[in-house]
Amino acid sequence: MTSRVTFQTVQHLLRTKLGGLALFVFCLTLTGCNQFILLSYLLTGPPSIEPDFDATTRKSMTSHGVTVAIVCYAPTEVKWDTAEIDQQIAKHVAFRLHSKKIKTVAPDAVQAWLDEHSDWDEPEEIGRALGVNYVIYIDVERFSLFEENSANLRRGRTEGLVKVFEMNEQGNGDMIYSKEIVSVYPTQIARDATLTSYDGFKREYLSRLSEEIGRLFYEYYNGDDVHAAT
Repeated sequence: MTSRVTFQTVQHLLRTKLGGLALFVFCLTLTGCNQFILLSYLLTGPPSIEPDFDATTRKSMTSHGVTVAIVCYAPTEVKWDTAEIDQQIAKHVAFRLHSKKIKTVAPDAVQAWLDEHSDWDEPEEIGRALGVNYVIYIDVERFSLFEENSANLRRGRTEGLVKVFEMNEQGNGDMIYSKEIVSVYPTQIARDATLTSYDGFKREYLSRLSEEIGRLFYEYYNGDDVHAAT
């Protein structure tokens, strides 16, 4: 019978010294490809997935000296049910990218500029004013925290576009990247509203959404989405 082990099993065993030792011994009992793959996971970790932005543009926001501003726009009809959702999404994405070593302008500084320049029209204006290399512009067309046609089930949904504007030394910007967002969380089944408060689920979903958007700009790994099913 062929031995099988998942990456989640590897993660679980590696949490303890005894588990790590047991896993090493288990590796020795495997043969051929199985042994090579598992030992590779132990030594170097699972294979990473290249950020879509990097793959598309051959540029990277993790490069030395690069600074980024995050701006989110949501139309009035989206904000009727979730006021200030544009600010909240921008803040979560900025914090997410910052945690992955991408240098972002503080969300409060971006929002302060937006408040002072309510007549702004193009993302490049923000990039010019804040002196960044890139502006990530998140255009939210739809946002909801409830399952469709149900007030008793929670399910986060977002549709929109993520665009990136690259600024040059003259303070002009060009859109170099665009990606559609279609986010659903939990991915497999909606959650009973009695299990999570509205505010609690909102925080949870914004964290998940920021992760989905953030992965466009930093590497991640197979198996990272297991927790998002329910």
